[in-house]
Amino acid sequence: MSTEKPPLASGLARTRSEQLYETVAAAIKSPHGSMDANSVPATTPTITGSGGGTLSGKSSRRLVMGASPGRSGGAGTHIRKSRSAQLKLELDEVSSGAALSRASSASLGLSFSFTGFAMPPDEISDSNPFSDDEMIPEDNENKKPKFQAEPTLPIFLKFKEVTYKVVIKKLTSSAEKEILSGINGSVSPGEVLALMGPSGSGKTTLLSLLGGRISQSAIGGSITYNDKPYTKYLKSKIGFVTQDDVLFPHLTVKETLTYAARLRLPKTLTREQKEQRAIGVIQELGLERCQDTMIGGAFVRGVSGGERKRVSIGNEIIINPSLLLLDEPTSGLDSTTALRIIQMLHDIAEAGKTVITTIHQPSSRLFHRFDKLILLGRGNLLYFGKSSEALDYFSSIGCSPLIAMNPAEFLLDLANGNINDISVPSELEDRVQVGNSDREPRTGKPSPAVVHEYLVEAYETRVTEQEKKKLTDPVPLGEEEAKAKVLRLKRQWGASWWEQYCILFARGLKERRHEYFSWLRVTQVLSTAVILGLLWWRSDIRTPRGLQDQAGLLFFIAVFWGFFPVFTAIFAFPQERAMLNKERAADMYRLSAYFLARTTSDLPLDFILPSLFLLVVYFMTGLRLSPYPFFLSMLTVFLCIIAAQGLGLAIGAILMDLKKATTLASVTVMTFMLAGGFFVKKVPVFISWIRYLSFNYHTYKLLLKVQYQDFAQSINGTKIDDGLTEVVALVVMIFGYRLLAYLSLRQMKITT
Repeated sequence: MSTEKPPLASGLARTRSEQLYETVAAAIKSPHGSMDANSVPATTPTITGSGGGTLSGKSSRRLVMGASPGRSGGAGTHIRKSRSAQLKLELDEVSSGAALSRASSASLGLSFSFTGFAMPPDEISDSNPFSDDEMIPEDNENKKPKFQAEPTLPIFLKFKEVTYKVVIKKLTSSAEKEILSGINGSVSPGEVLALMGPSGSGKTTLLSLLGGRISQSAIGGSITYNDKPYTKYLKSKIGFVTQDDVLFPHLTVKETLTYAARLRLPKTLTREQKEQRAIGVIQELGLERCQDTMIGGAFVRGVSGGERKRVSIGNEIIINPSLLLLDEPTSGLDSTTALRIIQMLHDIAEAGKTVITTIHQPSSRLFHRFDKLILLGRGNLLYFGKSSEALDYFSSIGCSPLIAMNPAEFLLDLANGNINDISVPSELEDRVQVGNSDREPRTGKPSPAVVHEYLVEAYETRVTEQEKKKLTDPVPLGEEEAKAKVLRLKRQWGASWWEQYCILFARGLKERRHEYFSWLRVTQVLSTAVILGLLWWRSDIRTPRGLQDQAGLLFFIAVFWGFFPVFTAIFAFPQERAMLNKERAADMYRLSAYFLARTTSDLPLDFILPSLFLLVVYFMTGLRLSPYPFFLSMLTVFLCIIAAQGLGLAIGAILMDLKKATTLASVTVMTFMLAGGFFVKKVPVFISWIRYLSFNYHTYKLLLKVQYQDFAQSINGTKIDDGLTEVVALVVMIFGYRLLAYLSLRQMKITT
């Protein structure tokens, strides 16, 4: 029984039926044969709205008439225009009298029922119903896995009674805090193990332990790889994706993966083969569309969050790891993107890899994609086993959801000790009744601490012993060779020292060219140069007053190009600390190659702005217009810049904290400036040694000697000679400060 609709709704329905008629009429016009109008049954199809309203007979007749005039469709003509929300129409065997067998229009809000049309049973079996799987190949479960990498060493990972404690130091005492306690589990090639638990439960710590990112001496229990303990040579077989996407913002996706391939893949591969491997990973991860887009960061627009995460994963799978560990790869992503990431991890596992990932609060679809699950609560193991059996286990101990809810949400509530909307086990209720346990004051239910204690005891008494027995089973006999391979692994660099230096040098140039040639920095330098040129316009050194003024200009140049590089260089290592930790933990390169590339890649960029500065200042202020003094003055400024840069690198490497480094640098530069020989001529003996550590002092004296070598014997107490002493002092500073920075980096602990 149809219900009446308001005129607006009826008009809308008629408009939509008109659109539908035009779509069908255009689709069935084809030059193949003709169809007699008499072959159309007399019964008119009725078209009803989603609310039951019937469309006008005129519109219905027009729809049928449009299907009849002298046209016949080829066998199996289908129209597939959208996935689910758009119009879906299928035209099958119009010439045989079977037309418009099925249509749906969810996006139009209409449903269509056609009467008088019948499809022969033998044709029904041949018809191919519309499926979203055809339109979304990545969701098709029957598709072939994309990750078909070359064979790799299979790793069977087992961990038994793993404990981890940290010492918290206070002002007057220190206390030991237990992070993990008695964790057991295992994962094999082809499986995806999820580590779940609330914040602070120890997920990331456990992942770092399994990945060898924490000193093994601080770990209790045993962690074995193919029944062998961890060695540092396993680094080349383990990929570790951190929670934060540590990437260079100004490099493109393709450049990021190409540099990783050239540094990490074996030396036996040529450069072309490594670059081809990077392109293959881009295709495997579906990053073709954004491969030439910059990664981006806080102040640079770049790829999306999901694409950034895939690039981070690509950085690790490019080496074809046997064991892949990921720390919350779905954090900050929408549910659809998160599902794609987890499906991609399944594809990687199916290629023979062992995959372990932490997960914070997955959707129900994500939860069912995991093969195994570890549930942690306050550092204790609450469940380990198949994820599909987790709910059955907790039901067996009396904890079941009272309402329909996401399984992951249910498990996290239990791990937090929250039993709202969860049945309370009779055993736990009995404990509270007899007064042995506390209740929540408002709800009267057991407190979270009591619930946690009950869950830990339940797992230990019911499951732990069974799992421990499984962990004692040896690796499958067919993998005995794999055990031996773990022991035979050796540390191998992906490139020679010189190749590492060249790759890192090129990467540094590409990454930092945007910073050096920003309009702000160029404007700062050139505007300062113009102001100096105007203030010292055509200064005349033939008078004592003019000579003194020009000496002040030279001192300002020495101070400016001592101050500027220091406060640029102190940011170098603290800002790249996360990247340095990540890449050194993966053995991507030698520290010496990185340090030299990092310090020398700045030099070409550091020389451009000072050259522009001197070109403006030198000729505006009337300094000696001769090639020899001009180039010597430029060389002197370059020596000052490199020495000052070394001081900034040393301060940054020693402190590795921007606030502390900036404070120390400002005090040091101010001291060097005051002791530079311009403000104070007679310095007390007990503090006069500071001036010899000041690059401002040596630069100022050298500039005076270059400019007035043939003009005077002494200026402002500085004897005019060949300046060899000052050159040697600046060269010693250049290498001394850098050596101090390098030694400080070597002492830095690799943290994750």
